[in-house]
Amino acid sequence: MPTFAPTGETTELSDREFQQFRAFIHEAAGISLSPNKKALVSGRLEKRLRERRLASYADYLDVLRSGYDSAETQLAIDLLTTNETYFFREPQHFELLREMALAARREGRPLRVWSAACSSGEEPYSIAMVLADCQGDLGWEVLASDISTRMLARARTGHYPEARTEGIPTAYRQRYCLRGTGPQEGTLLVQRALRERVRFMQINLDRPLPGIGSFDLVFLRNVMIYFAAETKRSVVARLVQTMKPGGQLFIGHSESLHDLSPDLRALAPSVYCRP
Repeated sequence: MPTFAPTGETTELSDREFQQFRAFIHEAAGISLSPNKKALVSGRLEKRLRERRLASYADYLDVLRSGYDSAETQLAIDLLTTNETYFFREPQHFELLREMALAARREGRPLRVWSAACSSGEEPYSIAMVLADCQGDLGWEVLASDISTRMLARARTGHYPEARTEGIPTAYRQRYCLRGTGPQEGTLLVQRALRERVRFMQINLDRPLPGIGSFDLVFLRNVMIYFAAETKRSVVARLVQTMKPGGQLFIGHSESLHDLSPDLRALAPSVYCRP
């Protein structure tokens, strides 16, 4: 039974409680929090304890494990999920995407692309800009997914502080974005026509995937570094099943699929192909 803190004060996160939260997020999302993330867990969850007037992190964990408050469980997952991204991150990948998109256009073939951990949306909108430029109205598609409902809600707005949009090429910024004025000065909004071409969906990669079809390209970048080896293997196996023959998987430059999937072959650093 949770104990309540009338004054809003809570105890510090103990080592035992920290280990329990590490187990919770691994079970819920396949994420392996490193042992040095205790301050992150404490800082991100402290406000939830105060708002729910809980006296300890153990009491909050009881709420999450009770299964009676799925919204709170989702919020805890959102808070414990790292969400770092920016427009046109690792630009070599977007050069490759551009080459593929132009080649497919010459064949009259629209591309389907999945941004499988889209965070606040910068990656799928970057993909959409390239496809809009290279494939026009050919019927290309972008699916963007994340485990965090909070990040998905932010991504759907397509609205960003201007400082976070510096990676967008000037021509794309002028063509696909609107600069804020008045109360919105200092911000940038992705144009509605482009926003409407990106479909957002909550997907937990550590669970069986919903029916999302097959893709020419899958982006899963700078995410697997948070997964244990067995989780990486199962996630990659699920992704492979969504890739068309000849489809490509882009991962982060600091990541590797070494010994994780016999069904993919390396094409370039951090780029793999399904034969």
